[in-house]
Amino acid sequence: MQNILDFFNHSDTHITFWMQKLSALPFMKIAMAVALFLFFLFLRRIFALFVIKIVKKFFDKTKNTIDDQSIKILLGPVSFVFIIIGFNAFLSMLDLHVTWTRHLSTSLVVFDVFWILFYLVDLFQSAFGHINKQYSKALSAEIGKFLSRIFKIIIIALGMMSILQVWGINVSAFVASLGLGGLAFALAAKDAAANIFGSIAILADKAILVGEWIKVDDAEGVVMDIGMRTTKIKSFENAIITMPNQIIANTKIINYSRRGERRIKARIGLTYDTTNAQMQTILAEIKSMLQSHHGVSKTSTLIVNFDRFEDSSLSIFLYFFANTANWERYLQIKEELNLNIIKIVEDNNASFAFPSQTIYIEKDLS
Repeated sequence: MQNILDFFNHSDTHITFWMQKLSALPFMKIAMAVALFLFFLFLRRIFALFVIKIVKKFFDKTKNTIDDQSIKILLGPVSFVFIIIGFNAFLSMLDLHVTWTRHLSTSLVVFDVFWILFYLVDLFQSAFGHINKQYSKALSAEIGKFLSRIFKIIIIALGMMSILQVWGINVSAFVASLGLGGLAFALAAKDAAANIFGSIAILADKAILVGEWIKVDDAEGVVMDIGMRTTKIKSFENAIITMPNQIIANTKIINYSRRGERRIKARIGLTYDTTNAQMQTILAEIKSMLQSHHGVSKTSTLIVNFDRFEDSSLSIFLYFFANTANWERYLQIKEELNLNIIKIVEDNNASFAFPSQTIYIEKDLS
């Protein structure tokens, strides 16, 4: 800090020093120093127009767009290197390297380094969205923006502290104030931060995706949107349920869309006048029909058994899986199978039972 204060307190002295130093130099030497600086500016222009263009043509042949974006992003900071070199060459030729000019030169280098880091964050954001867009494009974009803002703030803070350190300023107090401010902010934004990190956890685990049928606590439906703070679920009554991401990230999730199959468990009852031969034929034909049907899973359990004598029926137990998780397709498969079962029973001259009672009345013969 004292270095900067000394610089401003003695600004008139510095100007006098420069005037005296320049007036004592030959005009030709000053002209050559200025020409050297302009030469590096010219090289910067040449670099921007030709070298970058050549590199861009090479990267245009690649399939990804990240390398093209990196050229555009890094063009400014890399070109600025020529200005730094030209400025140092100007000072060296005129022998103007004093304490504050050295600090200024070093500050320019530090500025350029953090300028590159600042723009690399944009490249990270683009790459992050490209890698994760197949899971949740909207959420990936939002998380990428959030992370890039955090990184940029950190880079700006570190850059400022580095430049202040070059000028001899003690940044310990500044860092301490940032720590206290960060603690206060963290306490105030605790729930918001929990939801943000919850959304990051959802994206990282790929536990749910937009369009999937899930159940979280008492909420069940189709995922409509996954945001930075909340997830919207459309229930089967067409109501929109909004849940904080921290709850979803820390609660058991049942994802019905990931199972790939849906269970069908049913019973059919035949009347008691069904014969043994009819029953065996019906069981065999129902099992054969299920095994050959395109909507029934061929890799899961399939059970067709006559297992109970009910009060009003001979009960057949059916247990198998439809090879879809889609609800509408599942209902279509069930309908086809039910119609096929009705046809099998009718073709074998049997009948479906229904709850009934037979009443016997005794006649008094006395």
